[in-house]
Amino acid sequence: MWNGSLVVLFRVTTGSTDNWDAHWSSLADSNSLNPAQSYRRALIFKALGLVAASGPVRLLELGSGQGDFAQDVLSSCPAAELVGLDLSATGVEIAGRKVQRAAFFQQDFTRPIGLPDRYRRWATHAVCSEVLEHLDDPVAALRNVRTLLAPGCRLVVTVPAGPMSAFDKHIGHRNHFTIDRLDETLRAAGFVVAELNGSGFPFFNLYRLTVIARGRQLIQDASGADGRPLPLAARAAMRAFSWLFRLNRPVGSRGWQLVAIAVEPDT
Repeated sequence: MWNGSLVVLFRVTTGSTDNWDAHWSSLADSNSLNPAQSYRRALIFKALGLVAASGPVRLLELGSGQGDFAQDVLSSCPAAELVGLDLSATGVEIAGRKVQRAAFFQQDFTRPIGLPDRYRRWATHAVCSEVLEHLDDPVAALRNVRTLLAPGCRLVVTVPAGPMSAFDKHIGHRNHFTIDRLDETLRAAGFVVAELNGSGFPFFNLYRLTVIARGRQLIQDASGADGRPLPLAARAAMRAFSWLFRLNRPVGSRGWQLVAIAVEPDT
């Protein structure tokens, strides 16, 4: 019997813009430098409150990426035990190399979850970060994964707000959210919404506007399509935004990084 945290990870792939085997192969290096990743993870950790948890933590993550969040979990919660589910074989491979203490498996979460029965109603905490914008039916997906959540499970959800960039469309964003739409999505899936913020004003919004202004050139830069590493100017901009993000407002309604805390009902 495991005695630590459970983290389950997944990614959806349906069509050319959702080819995450290709995306993770080409974007792994640039994605690791993205200041939005570390900023977002800080918001998630604060919302989860894992360190202050009164009992054993079993954490379910929905959306693995390259294992960066799992790596952070192990750094702050060394007793955590991590299990990863991801449709992308490349994503699973990258995460497995990066976080060797975790186990990662391929799984399409839009279908019935194939975990052993001992994981049903298991998770005391859950994370769904930057995933719902990729789904045609986010409500149905959230309903599906509720079979893994224990009564009272604390779910932290992040999604992007604001306009979409060419890069967003390239990696398969269907829609961006508003606070009202995220609230409606969570409630329709059966959750109780405890808190919902538009975080990141003003500098996260400025970062997103910079991404939008860069257009399709950002896709070339990030993927190294011309055989060159990420340009020095882009690296410098990322470092500058990493510093500026310290000045963002974590709560409010104007930021384009939406963060919600929801709860799995007791009944």
